[in-house]
Amino acid sequence: MKMRLSRAEYKEIARWTDQLRPTRQCMKTLKERFPNHSQSTLLSIFSLEYQKRTKRTISRHHAPDVIESHYQRYLSEAKAHPAAPVLLELANEVDLSPALMARIILDRFLQGLEGGMPSKTVLSGMLKEPTLIPDQILAKNIYQCTINDCCYGPLVDCIKHAIGQEHEVLLCDKLKERNLSFLDENQLRVMGYDKTPDIILEVPIGSLCVSVSGKPWRDTSYTGLRARPHSETTTVIAPISMNSSGATGTGLVPAL
Repeated sequence: MKMRLSRAEYKEIARWTDQLRPTRQCMKTLKERFPNHSQSTLLSIFSLEYQKRTKRTISRHHAPDVIESHYQRYLSEAKAHPAAPVLLELANEVDLSPALMARIILDRFLQGLEGGMPSKTVLSGMLKEPTLIPDQILAKNIYQCTINDCCYGPLVDCIKHAIGQEHEVLLCDKLKERNLSFLDENQLRVMGYDKTPDIILEVPIGSLCVSVSGKPWRDTSYTGLRARPHSETTTVIAPISMNSSGATGTGLVPAL
């Protein structure tokens, strides 16, 4: 599935994303402003632009003095308003992904609790399952951040993976229907491949293939947009989709 936007259309949508935060409400705003584009297309553009923005600014949020400032402000406001979504509001105010803010604050909390740097396994486990966090107010704030973030976090990663798996199965079924010979990821790992796309066709066909190091392959984990060089159009390939819970996924498979 592909759709083309003019470069001017893309830039107009991208400009609007600059004033938005990566929460579910942002998609409602974009859809109201650009009703002629699908929600999946708008989310794909927003996600790409927001990730660019995050890469430009994330380093300043990891400065020790900034982390401490965020943490102390969280403690103060959570004490004054224990029922309020303090961490989510703080993330939106400083223009940081709620899920990334949750990770920073949880990391700082665990450092104070354990007297050292927490392991990535423990940190990731608590982000995925906030009930493991010993502080109930912090656990609630972490949960609010992860479920409201449409670009980052364990919920987004889980749904991306699930949709990618679903479309990988669909792709394999389509290839089998047409008696096309291919190798899947599991077979490639056994064979020692360092890169494992979803499938590699044993006999290339031009209508489906993208050549990578001489190998025709398809990877349903690819997300986002591809701008054509020297062109006024942008192709939206496998746009990120949003389900009813507001989370994202990828991997739309073209008709064979």
